[in-house]
This record gives sequence, structure tokens and C-alpha cells, in this order.
Amino acid sequence: MNEEIDPINRMRAITISREYGSGGGEIASRLARRLGWDLIDHAIVERTALEMGTSTQEAEAHDEYTEGTVSRVLNNMVYLYPGSMVSAPPEAFLSDEDYRSAMNRIVRAAAARGHVVIVGRASQVLLAELRDVLHVRIIAPFEKRVAYVMQREGVDHHTAESRIHLKDHDRARYL
Repeated sequence: MNEEIDPINRMRAITISREYGSGGGEIASRLARRLGWDLIDHAIVERTALEMGTSTQEAEAHDEYTEGTVSRVLNNMVYLYPGSMVSAPPEAFLSDEDYRSAMNRIVRAAAARGHVVIVGRASQVLLAELRDVLHVRIIAPFEKRVAYVMQREGVDHHTAESRIHLKDHDRARYL
């Protein structure tokens, strides 16, 4: 066995937190491929939706975002006055708390299986107490992030900056 990789194989998981536009997702993908490990990234949203019996679109609405005041009020009304909103589909009332709980179970289960690279989803916080998990943060200068988003998503400078600010804000609130 390659001595360079052997200590890594004793690790249970590697979490990758990243700034939007830093290329962290690509780095995580390359790392997982190089190690021969599973990659848990955006596909975890689909797993969470399946576990919760809701649509992927509804789960995506909660992914690395926080619930707004109006959404919290509507979700609480369902519990206080269940008959008042009978016609709405159940996924319309998926709360951030329920979503995060399901996401947390999936992240912890993936880490328990081992040999997994987990991207985002506050995995560095969820798995902070585990000694056999390596936590990595990928950052880049703001202008490099703007250039990366412009190239990858085919948007102009202003749109790239706006997306970065929005994602940074959402991710900071998510934690």
C-alpha cells in the first residue's frame, strides 16, 4: 500500500467546507476520486428528500438556507390549526428543523460507514467531536471567486458578485 495514502485510510471522513466560487466542490470531487472514497455533495439533498417523503425541489429550498419569518409562521399555523390548510401538499410545510434533522442523520450515517468526503451541509460542525475526521476549509480571494463564478456559470461580473454575497450570507446564517 502507498505509504502516503495509508494514514488517510485510517480516517473515517473528510469534511470540506468552502466559500462559494472557491472551487471547493471540484477539489472535494478530485480528492474523493484520488482516495477511492465516496463523495457526499449535493446528492445528499435528494437522499434527504427521499427520507422525508418530499420532493427534491422542496428539499433544495431548505439546503444551506435558513427559514424566514413568514415560513416559520405558516409552519406553526399548521400545527396550531391543522384543519385550516388542508389543501396544501405536505411538503409545503417542511420546516428547516425537520430538514436539518434528516440531513444530520444522513451525514452522521455516511461518516459512520467511513471513507467518505462530505461537502458542506455543516458537516464540519456535526462531526466536530470525531477524532478520525479531517476538516478542511477551502477559501479564495473575492475577485478569484467572482472570476470562477463568471466562467463556470456564464454570468456577468455584477451577477457573480451578487450570487457570492447571497450565498455567503445564506451559508453564514445556516451554521
